[in-house]
Amino acid sequence: MGSRASTLLREEEIEEIKKETGFSHSQITRLYSRFTSLDKGENGTLSREDFQRIPELAINPLGDRIINAFFPEGEDQVNFRGFMRTLAHFRPIEDNEKNKNSAASEPLNSRTNKLLFAFRLYDLDRDDKISRDELLQVLRMMVGVNISDEQLGSIADRTIQEADTNGDNSISFNEFIKVLEKVDVEQKMSIRFLH
Repeated sequence: MGSRASTLLREEEIEEIKKETGFSHSQITRLYSRFTSLDKGENGTLSREDFQRIPELAINPLGDRIINAFFPEGEDQVNFRGFMRTLAHFRPIEDNEKNKNSAASEPLNSRTNKLLFAFRLYDLDRDDKISRDELLQVLRMMVGVNISDEQLGSIADRTIQEADTNGDNSISFNEFIKVLEKVDVEQKMSIRFLH
């Protein structure tokens, strides 16, 4: 199985993915092996069902939202490159120092891109703002039936009241950034990938 991963992934593809995502050669080949083991259809892509078989996502209250983040709008399959681009958001930021490339755009795992990824988990209708209803839906996903609708409504109202600086009763990305400016997003949104 390990040899299958390296034979189907060409060296130039690995180099392109390294540049785009910042992952090391060994991380890419290891993640490719994981990708192919998840690819039950053996067609070089993953479906939502493939992701739902991952136990950690199956039990995560935001699992469906996280799974959706892997799929471009209107798509129901993701290839290895798309898979890697999404995972790159979770690379620790200090890894960027090893892969400095001044010609490249902001790394996928930058603080801003991590925050944008998190923001999109809440922005269910993709209108670039988080409404009270969207916040309620995500809160309900996270806490289930452990809190009453009235308590959830109160949490949502307070959150929007604190974050909404322009008075439109929603949270824009800039307002989202401002609210989280003291939160260690780099730590909370990082996964240690083996080198």
